Amino acid sequence: MTPTELLNFLNARGGQEYRATALLHVGRGKKASVRELGEYRLNMRGSHVQATGPSGQTRLLDRGEFMAVFSSYSFSPATPTGEMTDLGPLFG
Repeated sequence: MTPTELLNFLNARGGQEYRATALLHVGRGKKASVRELGEYRLNMRGSHVQATGPSGQTRLLDRGEFMAVFSSYSFSPATPTGEMTDLGPLFG
């Protein structure tokens, strides 16, 4: 899943939190490999993405900041954590 696909996925699901593993594709041909960079917990809070990284640090990023940080990564399929962090989209 690309960062843009992940943003669209999160945006359609409001304040529900999801976990996804950031992946970095390195090398070419037979030497190509994929490195897992850690699990992120992500959700939309209004027009921003709240991202909690593997270290536990939480950041609130707008779309541009999210793309600047994660544009070179891909993500594993996002799975719900069961946490609802922002109920506003459900009632708006």
